[in-house]
Amino acid sequence: MNWIEVGRFLVVAGTVILVIGVIFLLSDKIPLGRLPGDIQIGSGRVKIFIPIATSILLSLILTLILNFFARK
Repeated sequence: MNWIEVGRFLVVAGTVILVIGVIFLLSDKIPLGRLPGDIQIGSGRVKIFIPIATSILLSLILTLILNFFARK
């Protein structure tokens, strides 16, 4: 492993950490978990939450990001 590969890894790792940080900062404004396809059942102390639409959206976004970085 040479220094160029280490540098590339650090840039990618830093970018991922930056994106995760921005997501946490904007988490109140992003409606994840409250999308129209998410199911919430229950009342009182017992609640069941099934995030179907959120899971599909996150899967699509992660697939696009990983395909972008995996292509060489």
